[in-house]
Amino acid sequence: MIVHAGEKLAISREELRALVARTLDAAGPLQRVLILPPDHTRLNSQAGPITAIAYELLTAAGVKVDIMPTLGTHNPMTEKQLRMMYGDTIPLDTFKVHDWRGGVVRKGVVPGDYLAKLSNGKVDYEVGVEVNRILFDGYDLILSVGQVVPHEVVGMANYTKNIVVGAGGADIINKSHFLGAVANMETILGRNNTPVRRLFNYAVDTFLADLPITYILTVVEQDYDTQEMILRGYYSGQGEAPFNEACVLAQKVNIILLDREPKKVVVFLDPHEFQSTWLGNKSVYRTRMAIADDGELIVLAPALNEFGEDPQIDKLIRKYGYNGTPATLKAVEENEDIRNNLSAAAHLIHGSSEGRFSITYCPGEGGVTLDEVRSVGFKAVPYAEMAARYNPETLKDGYNTMPDGEEVFYISNPALGLWAYRKKFV
Repeated sequence: MIVHAGEKLAISREELRALVARTLDAAGPLQRVLILPPDHTRLNSQAGPITAIAYELLTAAGVKVDIMPTLGTHNPMTEKQLRMMYGDTIPLDTFKVHDWRGGVVRKGVVPGDYLAKLSNGKVDYEVGVEVNRILFDGYDLILSVGQVVPHEVVGMANYTKNIVVGAGGADIINKSHFLGAVANMETILGRNNTPVRRLFNYAVDTFLADLPITYILTVVEQDYDTQEMILRGYYSGQGEAPFNEACVLAQKVNIILLDREPKKVVVFLDPHEFQSTWLGNKSVYRTRMAIADDGELIVLAPALNEFGEDPQIDKLIRKYGYNGTPATLKAVEENEDIRNNLSAAAHLIHGSSEGRFSITYCPGEGGVTLDEVRSVGFKAVPYAEMAARYNPETLKDGYNTMPDGEEVFYISNPALGLWAYRKKFV
């Protein structure tokens, strides 16, 4: 295991290059390598530069390299997004596209009694372990790259999640998300030992143990004064140890505990990262343990142009809406379409405030309309109108007092942390 990390450490690009080189050297002689980085929705993970460095070092040594962004259910990346994430030097034909429905192979089944144990009897379905068939094409090394950060489904993102969800198939994606929803998101967020994590680890350890996977995991902190993304930790190796060490640092630098509950929270969704509520609802997931009862969440979403990243899931979101746990569970019980897409059901639960606070989405022009936003259960105000009052160019992360005396808590990127009232995060 290679570790270079610290709460006050700022890893430079030169240091990062040396760390990646050490990781590759430790893998031994190589002929063919598959890199599994996240897509542009994890732009701040530093996985883009790591992938570019690894590609350069490997190809200079004569190694054949393929790269498959771990899309999960997200849309395939455009050329512009590939270049934004990974730079301009990697040939486009190096990138493979993950197809979570048609491009996977089933390697085993997690038994229902194990799911019953994980969920305290709330679910007892079997889970098919499906991953992209490219993983079995005879690579000497599979390099799984990504950021460890609080996550609403699994607790702390990455590690085995990048394999069985990012490069995974419909069954484990759907059923793991629903497991997380019924297990109660508030008991999962920011924790590394959760029911969903145990499912992912079981799947990889039991059915994918022969794959030559090395993990590169990062911990990134945003400097809220300069808006700079600082690489605090680099961890690489096989097995669970790098992930567990990364979690310790991520929990220190990515969980923001508040001494009081803000009544109004304003979240900005960077248009390069967030074009859907499927991703943009991180503004809900990552703040719902902070916002006061009867409070308000305002989501500034200038690039919102769809609800789901997948056409079928988009259709389900439009049909059932973000109406809370009881309504969603009733829909699952009564309707085959959403029962067969449990990740969508889980997302609808996660994206609701359960009636505890209001959620106002503020889309820009040319995308999702105000009426469409209202139809899925949110309030809606035009982006330009709301941004004129809550200007993301002038607001500072944390508490702000407006000219009329109103207090708002501002978050410039919900993907980079978890905000919680200290007494709720136990």
